[in-house]
Amino acid sequence: MGSKRPKRSEIDRLSVKTLDDQFLTEIQKGLNCSPFEGEAVLSVVREVFAPLMGIQPTSAPPGTMSVIAIDADEPAGKPLAQCRKRTVSLLVHRGAEDDRLLHRSGPEAFRRARIPDLCQQALSQGALLTREDLAYRVLFISPRTISRDLSALRCADPDAPIPLRGTVQDIGPVLTHRVQIVRLALQGKTMTQICQRMHHSPAAVANYLSTFTRCAQLHEKQITASQIAFLLDRSRGLIDSYLELLAECRSDQTLAYHLAELLRLGISKKKNRRVREVLR
Repeated sequence: MGSKRPKRSEIDRLSVKTLDDQFLTEIQKGLNCSPFEGEAVLSVVREVFAPLMGIQPTSAPPGTMSVIAIDADEPAGKPLAQCRKRTVSLLVHRGAEDDRLLHRSGPEAFRRARIPDLCQQALSQGALLTREDLAYRVLFISPRTISRDLSALRCADPDAPIPLRGTVQDIGPVLTHRVQIVRLALQGKTMTQICQRMHHSPAAVANYLSTFTRCAQLHEKQITASQIAFLLDRSRGLIDSYLELLAECRSDQTLAYHLAELLRLGISKKKNRRVREVLR
């Protein structure tokens, strides 16, 4: 499972996906400070908080790893150093199921069984993985091997989505995918039906529906699209797509009925949270 030494361009791309770079990007954008000032703040943060790092036990299940990836809403062509990053938690090894798969079919079958799900896990958390992420930070093999695996997966099932930053050339396909999932829910499809049709996990589908429901609730309060995007920490393009879908609901009884159900469930969950907080 050895891998060749990474090319310099690949190393450069990986170097801007670290916690340090994530911190610098956030502080430079949020406080409008220079790279020099950002580095100075980062050095102070390291000095103050370094003794506290790593003392809390992790609650993630065995086989899980954290990876820093590019935000899914960042457009193609934007320098990676300027892109927003997200820390995502990926369940790489599922336990006995993957032990049997490795024993029976070997590492190649294991990789090809896990790559689509790993990409979907990252997307459900708002990020897109790259070939380099999968190669050097998740599966510890060469990008060329990842490319062969991706080619084999696409040949086996051309319709199965594998959301990688390199294959999603612009934000449109990601937006279309999210809106399509919400539309299926508004058409009355069950969670199982949506997951089977869109090859998404229940957690990813629930995340998209939750964001859409909050968007609808804010829109009812006459909040502008720009403000909704800011409050929900989502791209303006995604919010505009959701608002267009909400407009369709006004002229379609089926969509309107299931929208009302989503809003009712969203309000019910909010009330239940408040009750739990009072009882604590």
